[in-house]
Amino acid sequence: MSHSSSDSVSSQTITQPTSEAGPDSRLATLIGASAVLLWGSLALLTSLTGGRIPPFQMMSVSFGIAFVLMAIRWWLRGESGLAYARQPREAWLLGIAGYFGYHACYFAAMSKAPAVEVSLIAYLWPLLMVLMSTLVTGMALHWNQIVGALTALLGCWILLADGDSGFGSQYLDGYLLALVCAFVWSGVSVLSRTMKAVPTDAAGWFCGATAFLGCICHLLFETTVWPESLLQWLALIGLGVGPVGIAFFTWDYGTKHGNLVLLGVMSYAAPLVSVLLLLLAGKGEWRLSTGVATIAIVIGAWMASQIADKKTAAPMERPKQP
Repeated sequence: MSHSSSDSVSSQTITQPTSEAGPDSRLATLIGASAVLLWGSLALLTSLTGGRIPPFQMMSVSFGIAFVLMAIRWWLRGESGLAYARQPREAWLLGIAGYFGYHACYFAAMSKAPAVEVSLIAYLWPLLMVLMSTLVTGMALHWNQIVGALTALLGCWILLADGDSGFGSQYLDGYLLALVCAFVWSGVSVLSRTMKAVPTDAAGWFCGATAFLGCICHLLFETTVWPESLLQWLALIGLGVGPVGIAFFTWDYGTKHGNLVLLGVMSYAAPLVSVLLLLLAGKGEWRLSTGVATIAIVIGAWMASQIADKKTAAPMERPKQP
């Protein structure tokens, strides 16, 4: 993520399928996985904001905080950050499609269909990410990776549905939008691999653009509602720092340099972390489905990691010849 890498972006943005040489892939995967843990705090922090802040206003404020977070990083390094804004058109389109496009589709889906069904469909993205990873890594999927992803998906669905799902044709528009969400985020996550030369610092500008677009949508379609207590303000700031700020930065780095298949499977832990945090905060009660989902997600991630270590990690960590 060095500054010098941004100078060669134009000639290196779209890369050929790679054997994933470069930075230590295991460390990059670990960094990317931290985003999953942070995304798990999204539901708790959102609930602590009071649940009255409109979605586009929430998007604008939280992504604005994420931009400020990255700006502070630039300031501490004695940089203006403007150099990181000079990225190819493809990088900007991918960043805005991922950050603003995904959330806009998700909010629209939630307004047209029940939340449970929308979540079930939207959470197809890790499986799609696993399946699409071969397009940019040039490495074939092992059957254990696919079974691991499907097992984790099953655990995620058990956790989210918990017997309450009931798909209806009257919600077809919402379902389709949720499916768009799944394809958008999985596609963005995979295509980020082709833009290794674009430094993660550039994601700060993508967050800034998303905040600006969210503000426009908020002013056009919503009524402003601000937090009413210190706890609500802290929760809102926490959203911008954690699941929206640091999470997107670490995910960007992980998808560019880490193990895409393993990151995809590990992403199913996000709803599990979410439920566990809500339980610890006294905002829910333990159910049998939570235990079953936990076992399925852990087994799925374990299966994918075993194959990753044997089939994928070794080629990724082979040093380049001078």
